[in-house]
Amino acid sequence: MFRNYNKFALETQNNSTKSSRRTLKSPKFLGHQNLFSVSKRLNPVRKKFKVFSMRSGLDMPFFFINMAILVIGLIMLFSASYPNAYYYKHGDSYYFIRSQLIWAVIGVVAMIAISYFDYHHLHKLAVPILGLSFVLLIVVLFMPMVNGVHRWIPLGPIGFQASEITKFAIVLSFAHFISINFKRMGTFRYGVLPYGIILVLTAFLLYLEPHISCLIIVVLLAGGMLYIGGVKLRWFGLVLAVALAAVGYVVLFTDKLGYANGRVQGWLDPFTTNPNVDTWQTKQGLYAIGSGGLWGLGLGQSRQKYLYIPEPQNDFIFSVVCEELGFIGALIILILFAMLIWRGIIISMRAKDKFGALLGIGLTAQVGLQVILNIFVVTNTIPNTGISLPFFSYGGTSLVMLLAQMGIVLSISRTSKIEKA
Repeated sequence: MFRNYNKFALETQNNSTKSSRRTLKSPKFLGHQNLFSVSKRLNPVRKKFKVFSMRSGLDMPFFFINMAILVIGLIMLFSASYPNAYYYKHGDSYYFIRSQLIWAVIGVVAMIAISYFDYHHLHKLAVPILGLSFVLLIVVLFMPMVNGVHRWIPLGPIGFQASEITKFAIVLSFAHFISINFKRMGTFRYGVLPYGIILVLTAFLLYLEPHISCLIIVVLLAGGMLYIGGVKLRWFGLVLAVALAAVGYVVLFTDKLGYANGRVQGWLDPFTTNPNVDTWQTKQGLYAIGSGGLWGLGLGQSRQKYLYIPEPQNDFIFSVVCEELGFIGALIILILFAMLIWRGIIISMRAKDKFGALLGIGLTAQVGLQVILNIFVVTNTIPNTGISLPFFSYGGTSLVMLLAQMGIVLSISRTSKIEKA
């Protein structure tokens, strides 16, 4: 009797195993079906997919690279900012780092929490978030000017920078529309028109602030995502012609970007003696980079941060990094950024669906673009446009948004076909 029972149990277990294997290998589960459609027939499959996504682990290399860059960024922020904080903040050397540490903790908590969020739900939030970004860009125009521009919405003791939401809204909305209309991206109606309307409205509002650095990042991000999404190259020529015409009109018939002429002149000759061209920040940044040499002066030993570089905790923090850590230290930091971008792109390319791939690539590309443009500005490769260095430059809104966006990439990694250990 026991022999027959054991034989029956073994056959039942084998049949169950074969059935589960057939389920896991089913093309309905591992195929490239549209994850956005709602179908009663696929409801059981979708439930299995969600359970799998929640139980799958984070991409640990991507997580630890993020944390390494964040820790180094906080250390360098304190080193670069304490003389400025002591002089301008009533003797409080910890003013900037204290605030940044609080935002870093909030950002890390947000990153980990969002990594457990099913990123497919962002489809429903794409249009509302885009609308919110437009509202914030309009509201900020009625806020008090700071340094001659409208960029911050005061919320009690802190200031919220509306453009940080705009960058995320552009990436999310473009990923949403491209993934839905992927097979029709070669047409003008679905491949150009909606994105052109979004970009024109965004560019106009950013121009009114003015916030040209954010406008540059938004245009580059949008162009890259459209190219990946399958837009035909001839439409890029049309968009480029319209953009050049708009820039020409602004330069020739308005004085909104009059300050840009001085920056271009300073870029062409950063050591000019012309009193009408302000190149002080660029010159001091180049002095800091040059004095760092191969190995640097040592952590905390920068000389240019002592009220020579204006606000060294912001856009020109990389010059202090070069002065204190030298070429080797700066190169290691750039390698870490390169590893972050490479890993983020690998995660995105191996996502289960086009929406995840486009969203991950867009969010990762934002970090890469800001790093490249910031270093180009600090080294005077391009005119000074005021672009911050991700995870290093002082700013609570930017830091929290960056870490939250990296949380979305980690959420995508939970379902990506990639080794996560």
